[in-house]
Amino acid sequence: MKSAVPSAIAVQQVIDDVMRRDRGRLLAGLIARLGDFQLAQDALQEAAISALKHWGRSGVPHAPVAWLMRAGLNKGIDQLRTRQREGRKAGALGLITPDRVEMEIAETIPDERLRLIFTCCHPALEEKSRVALTLRTVCSLTTREIAAAFLDSEQTMGQRLSRAKAKIRAKGIGFQVPEPDQWSERLSTVLSTLYLIFTTGYVNEEAGVEQGTRDLCREAIYLVRLLCALRPDDPEIEGALALMLLTESRRAARIGSDGAMRPIEDQDSSLWQHAAITEAQVLLAQAVLRRKPGAFQIKAAIADCHMMRPKPDWAQMALLYQALWRFEPTPVVALNQAVVMAELGQRAQALENLRALEGELGRFQPWHAAMAHVLAQEGQIEDAQRAYAQAIKTAPNDAARRFLALKCAKL
Repeated sequence: MKSAVPSAIAVQQVIDDVMRRDRGRLLAGLIARLGDFQLAQDALQEAAISALKHWGRSGVPHAPVAWLMRAGLNKGIDQLRTRQREGRKAGALGLITPDRVEMEIAETIPDERLRLIFTCCHPALEEKSRVALTLRTVCSLTTREIAAAFLDSEQTMGQRLSRAKAKIRAKGIGFQVPEPDQWSERLSTVLSTLYLIFTTGYVNEEAGVEQGTRDLCREAIYLVRLLCALRPDDPEIEGALALMLLTESRRAARIGSDGAMRPIEDQDSSLWQHAAITEAQVLLAQAVLRRKPGAFQIKAAIADCHMMRPKPDWAQMALLYQALWRFEPTPVVALNQAVVMAELGQRAQALENLRALEGELGRFQPWHAAMAHVLAQEGQIEDAQRAYAQAIKTAPNDAARRFLALKCAKL
């Protein structure tokens, strides 16, 4: 008996799920084979349109990702031939068989994602463009989401992304992981981008965003582990992995039964993944012994101190933030320094430091939350209530809003 053909709505749902979960993996494979960012994006979009028609008529294939990869390759090759250029390249691409596509999807896509990240993080591009291009291509964030992260307009960010892709094409930047002696000029941005992928998954999960079977946090951890294998004994890679593992270990404890976010010091530590914590602490100890300090090692050490029981080691965290400032003299680091200072009882100085940051961080939600917290500690209740109101208004998700509302209500 022939199975029923799925409805157009059901097919669209499958396509949306695959694109949400595997768009970055598909783009990595297409860019590797077609050698052009825009061509790969256009080809994948056309493949998705074709899938809606073909799957609605014949049913969803058993391997939808491989089907889209094969269709995308065909669309890309057709576009190359239509342009009447790179004919030899198009002919070579045409030799790829469906079986080979399925095999490569299973075996090499993770490495291709890493190659794509290194391509996006090429030193020929501005650092902001490197990170934005990686978030768009690998992490599948929309241009609007990336623009919001950088406090840019959507139009400005769209132009930045277009220029970055054009520069990669014009300069013939290779789609490959560079040799280890060339890593130094890209590694910092690669690690920062992987951490942004991790934090994107963290925020999405905290916000309850449906991600299908895709888990950006675990993808980022996987790719950093891959970096560790490619370049063992690098202390900053070890530090980045330790930081991600420490953060991931708290996943089950981040949201309370009331739906409100729980800060680290108030979490139920019995819910933490202690095997991941132990692995992170071993990695961090190894990195420190190499005596090549860096920002990710320091951030991992701060996270470890914050998780100490019965209470965080605020004094050690203050020293670590001073060390971090030498690597990242940014307003966000200054904000965190002020919060730690308040926890150590230096609230008047902390408040003064926070107020000095208003010009740079006045649109940054955590600044309002920090101001509210320190103002409340100082007994300035009305000012604290106003700061809480603004922090609640601009909170990134419902869990954060619930937490801040509870804090405000206690005033």
